[in-house]
Amino acid sequence: MILGLVQPCTMLLRSPPVSFELCQDPYTMSKGSQLEGYCMDLLSELAKKLGFKYKVHLVKDGSYGRMDESGHWNGMIGEVLRGEADLAIAPLTLTAARERVVGMTKPYMQTGISILLRRDIVSDGSACFDFLRPFSAETWFGVLVAYLITAVSICLVARLSPGEWSQPEAGGSPFTLSHSLWYAAGALSLQGPGPHPKALSGRVVSCTWWFFAVILLACYFSNLSSKQDSESTHLMIKGFEDLANQNVVEYGTLAGSSTLAFFKNSNNPVYRRIYEHMERMKSYVSSMDEGVQRAREGSFAFIGESVSLDLAVARHCELVRVHEVIGMRGYSIVSPLGSPMLKNLSVAVLQLSEAGELAYLRSKWWSSSCVAQLTRTSAPHAPGVKGVFLLLAGGLLLGLLLALLELSSQSRHMAQEQKRSCCSVLTQELSQRLRMSNTKREQETSDKNKA
Repeated sequence: MILGLVQPCTMLLRSPPVSFELCQDPYTMSKGSQLEGYCMDLLSELAKKLGFKYKVHLVKDGSYGRMDESGHWNGMIGEVLRGEADLAIAPLTLTAARERVVGMTKPYMQTGISILLRRDIVSDGSACFDFLRPFSAETWFGVLVAYLITAVSICLVARLSPGEWSQPEAGGSPFTLSHSLWYAAGALSLQGPGPHPKALSGRVVSCTWWFFAVILLACYFSNLSSKQDSESTHLMIKGFEDLANQNVVEYGTLAGSSTLAFFKNSNNPVYRRIYEHMERMKSYVSSMDEGVQRAREGSFAFIGESVSLDLAVARHCELVRVHEVIGMRGYSIVSPLGSPMLKNLSVAVLQLSEAGELAYLRSKWWSSSCVAQLTRTSAPHAPGVKGVFLLLAGGLLLGLLLALLELSSQSRHMAQEQKRSCCSVLTQELSQRLRMSNTKREQETSDKNKA
């Protein structure tokens, strides 16, 4: 059996079995003196199921196969028609023109037509929560934790510091937990609600939180502004209609391909406009690699088959494929018309699909490392924020330490006046301040019962 492989890679079958292919990543690739890739793995599985042997050679002219003006076919299709190959295995699209002259199996892979372009020249549009994008999720969580810890610290400092707790019998400090939460929120929004702390420890905590809020807001608005500036030049290209309605990004497709034939023969006005533009600008490429390279260079959208574009995205993380896919079609194995192997090959392809083998081969040869990289870069951290978190932690600890020193100093003076030990007075003061809220609630309940 002869198999032909194209530069893509095709395959031919003859006795003794031979195959020909066309080298194209990841369908068929050279590895030393051997060939490997999706098509080679597929051929191996088919040979096991149907029990045939084969020999592989590359198609001579490096083409998939199209008909010229004189009605002759070149490439893999031409070699099968001329009897130079018994099978052709490659990313050969199942089309009516090819089906008329050769036999084609059930598709082993589904594809369609889509658009490939650089990730940094396309915008997905505004989302409801774009205002959260200047900071990563970790940074926002850190801000929330810092807010809660700061509010609790203000409340504790106000209870511990004698300057804030001058008359406990009159209700203690005005900085209850609820007021401390409100005070910290007001400072974060630059509103500064009063009353403000009077003791040194409370002012240290407040000033540290104010400084944290100013730096945080400066970083936020800086990031927000830079993102808006960078996205102001982005295009909203979600599909072919968006592509046809803009004139900033040039676009083209593979010359002589079935993709070009789709646009040329379509009656859809949008697709006709795209074809007329490509024909007018002569924005065709001679190979898939050239189209991908032009897309990587920027300001060019490459129109091609979605499966091939997905591979380009997996290999080059700066590229992206739009979600819209049109003109669904399949890749098939080619054999001569009336070949006795055609039916068996179609059945074998269906069996491999039902067993999950085709899906496994797809995941094997289309694997990408871009997912982890995009996850790391999708939510950038604001510059300088990590340091200001450390500064806030230091300020809060300093404020609490000062409050304890203030309370210890007062307790020492009270102990001398009352001729008691300093530790007993300090313990009494701490107990009174930390249990004040419970005492107050018990007093309010008692007053209501008396009334």
